[in-house]
Amino acid sequence: MDKKRLADHLQKYHLGAQNAATSRELECTFGVKGIEIRHLVNGLRRDGVPIASDGNGYYYASAAQEVQATIAHLTHRISGIAAAIRGLTRSLDAFDTAQTCLPLEGGDGL
Repeated sequence: MDKKRLADHLQKYHLGAQNAATSRELECTFGVKGIEIRHLVNGLRRDGVPIASDGNGYYYASAAQEVQATIAHLTHRISGIAAAIRGLTRSLDAFDTAQTCLPLEGGDGL
């Protein structure tokens, strides 16, 4: 499936937040998995196509406010991911990464 087909479908049938399509709906419509829908949406957004989303699903934005709300949501997700990375980085301290060192001269000094 290509990005243009998805963009055209969203623009024709899911224009504006009130017409959002769930990922599941799009999966059934196009016969693809959710991960592919997410990749296509991400590609369209990177290309500057105003694909917005909210708790109800994906839609082709009909107003700047819909794009701004999607940007705010994505920004919030970035902050959450960054916080998770910081926490995981701190968790590395719990692992003993030091190697056991043996004396170079051999033996245990007895």
